[in-house]
Amino acid sequence: MKAALALEDGTYVEGKAFGAERDALGEIIFCTSMTGYVEALTDPSYKGQILMMTYPLIGNYGVCREDFESDGVKVEGFVVRELCKEPSNWRSEMTVDELLKEYDVPGIEGVDTRMLTKKIRIYGTMKAALAVGDVDKEELIERARAQPSISDIDLVDKVCVKEPKRFEAEKGRFEVVLIDCGVKKSIIRQLLKRGVNITLVPYNYPAKDILDMDPDGVFVSNGPGDPARVKETIETVKSLIGKIPMAGICLGHQLIALAMGAKTYKLKFGHHGSNQPVKDFETGRVFISSQNHNFAVDENTLPKGMKVTQINLNDYTVEGLRHEELPLMSVQYHPEAGPGPHDTYFFFDEFVKMLKEF
Repeated sequence: MKAALALEDGTYVEGKAFGAERDALGEIIFCTSMTGYVEALTDPSYKGQILMMTYPLIGNYGVCREDFESDGVKVEGFVVRELCKEPSNWRSEMTVDELLKEYDVPGIEGVDTRMLTKKIRIYGTMKAALAVGDVDKEELIERARAQPSISDIDLVDKVCVKEPKRFEAEKGRFEVVLIDCGVKKSIIRQLLKRGVNITLVPYNYPAKDILDMDPDGVFVSNGPGDPARVKETIETVKSLIGKIPMAGICLGHQLIALAMGAKTYKLKFGHHGSNQPVKDFETGRVFISSQNHNFAVDENTLPKGMKVTQINLNDYTVEGLRHEELPLMSVQYHPEAGPGPHDTYFFFDEFVKMLKEF
C-alpha cells in the first residue's frame, strides 16, 4: 500500500506503507543509532514525534519484547529507508511491521531518509504528517502545518503511571521515590541492580506525600515534550531540593534546572542517537553517550551554586549539573543507555554514593 510523508516546509515524499493502516501527526526527528530501534520505538520520550532512522536498513534482527523500554510503542509514526521483512536472530519474536500493527502505529519505507535528515539539520525539526493510502499532496502538507507545536502539547500525562507502583531490589538497601515523567525500564533496572527499592509515582505527585514516605532519595525520570510545560513536577522538585538527595536524567535534568530558576530552550534538531561525545570536567574523560532530547538547559541562566560538570563536545550544550553544597545532580544524556553504549553507567553508582553520604 502507498504512503506519503509531508513536512511543514512543503516537502512531500511517497513510499510504501507498513504497520498500522492509519495517518499520524507529529514532529519529525532523526535518530543516528545503527541498532536499538526496538528501544527507540518504545521509549516514552519519543511521544508526540515521528521517528526517522538515519541507518538505511531497519528490522534485520527483528523484535524481542525483552528489549522494550515501556509497555509498548510510543512514537507517532516511523520512517525508514528500507524495512527488513525477514529478520535473522534467535531472539526475534516478530517483525517491525508486526510490532507497529500491534500497537496501531503507521510507518513508511522507501523514502530518501538522507535527504530528509540533511533538510532537518539545515532547517531544524519540523511538524510532519504521515498518511497511508491515496493522499492529496496539498491537503497533507496543510495538515502538517496546522497541527500544534510540540511545545503546545502536554505529553507527560500520556506516558506516566497513574498510581504509585512498587519495585523491590533483590538486596534492597535504599528507598527511592522515582518521579515518572515517562521513565525507561532501563533506568529502573539499573537502580534495582544497585540495591535500590523503587516507589514509582506519577509526575504530579505532591512533594508532601513523597516526604511522608521518608525515602533515602528522589530520582526524576526522562520523558517527552517541552520541560517548561511540566509545571507540577517543577513545583514538586522545588519543594524537595535541599531536603533530600536528588538526581535526574534527560527531562528530569531539565526539570531540576527549571526548579532551581534556570531556563531551557529548544535545540535546532535535538540529540537523538547513541554516539554523542560528552566531556566530564571533573575527570577530563570523554564518554560516548546515548541521547534523546530536543531541549537543553541554558548555561547562562544557572543560579549560584549550580555548576556544569559535563558538556557535549559537538555543540557545547550542558550535559551534567551538580550543586556545590546540596545533594543534587543531573545529566542530560541517558546513562542507562538501552541498548548502549555503557560508558556512563557510573552515574547510578554516584547516585548510590550520594544516598550513602546523606
